[in-house]
Amino acid sequence: MKLLHTTLGPRRADELGMILPHEHVFVDLRTPDQPGYAEADAADVVRLMVPEIEKIKARGITALVECSTGGVGLRVDLDLAVSLATDFPIVVPTGNYREPWIPDWVRDASVDELEQSFYRDLAEGVGDTGVKAAWIKISAGDDGITPVEEKVLRAAARAAKRTGAVIGSHTIMGRVVMDQLDIIEAEGYRADRFISIHTQAEKDFGLNLAVAERGAWIEYDNIGWVDDEELAPLIVKVLEAGRGDQLLLSHDRGWYDPGKPGGGEPLPYTHLSDVMLPLLRARGVDEAAIRQLTVTNPFEAFAR
Repeated sequence: MKLLHTTLGPRRADELGMILPHEHVFVDLRTPDQPGYAEADAADVVRLMVPEIEKIKARGITALVECSTGGVGLRVDLDLAVSLATDFPIVVPTGNYREPWIPDWVRDASVDELEQSFYRDLAEGVGDTGVKAAWIKISAGDDGITPVEEKVLRAAARAAKRTGAVIGSHTIMGRVVMDQLDIIEAEGYRADRFISIHTQAEKDFGLNLAVAERGAWIEYDNIGWVDDEELAPLIVKVLEAGRGDQLLLSHDRGWYDPGKPGGGEPLPYTHLSDVMLPLLRARGVDEAAIRQLTVTNPFEAFAR
């Protein structure tokens, strides 16, 4: 049986509804060598982020995927605190971001050591939180995969192969995504267990479809950041191309930022529900397709 591992334990598909597959509760975009990196009081994070979670609960959203990974402030203990305060499941990753957000221990570790670290997070839990990571979040630069990013990717592919976890990557250029898929397949894992995060940033729509044709998930996750009239036609084009069962939609919003006074001002996770979905319906997208995009696809992508 497929299960989605969350801060509140594993969930079956019939226990969940709409899921937001790319958001942030807590993130620190400073590099890990900066003073105060990823430091915050749990009570402060709870105070700022609970109202944002309550807004989406009121809209029928049943889970959220935290996309802050190693190198950009992964704090599963803080995700858990917000989750417990709201009785709302949050899906957390393991993994690590791209350069220059590579901690020294990741730079120095072997592929085998990284694989074991990722595997422990997936199989046993992240740190002492008791929360199992559901997936592996990585990244690659626009100019191509650096040696250390390739090391992280190979370790991710090996750990994912052992667990069935999906790998998601912040990768802007479609040609670099293709290179990542080559490496994953060379490691004996599958393209259909890969999410091309920020696919909309690759402006060549042909490359968007080419990634999907390899079998991977494509994710349009800047809803609320860009003009709705620019993104809605892209979503419809994916549906018309017959790739609706490989498309994920989200905001890439939030979050508590420890680099800002009081954690900054979070952006709500509500634009998809309040604006984009009505716009898609007005463009003729039926309820079956809406459910596929918002309920079925996120579960199928992140469950294992």
